[in-house]
Amino acid sequence: MKFSNNGYYIERYIKCSNCGMLLYSDGLKSEIAPNEVFCSKWCIDWSSAKADGVEEPKIPFGHEKLHEIG
Repeated sequence: MKFSNNGYYIERYIKCSNCGMLLYSDGLKSEIAPNEVFCSKWCIDWSSAKADGVEEPKIPFGHEKLHEIG
């Protein structure tokens, strides 16, 4: 979500290209999909696997929280 310069209204909504979660920051970029924005490393990995032709990607969550930026 991008707030206006004065902070009174929302200039545009930014959503994760993979899961659609509303982002309150700039999100994460991927070298594989430079025009896309993601909410987490997990969404980047899942989207990459799907693009590589994996029908149902099984990406472990690891120690990061899903949808956590930064």
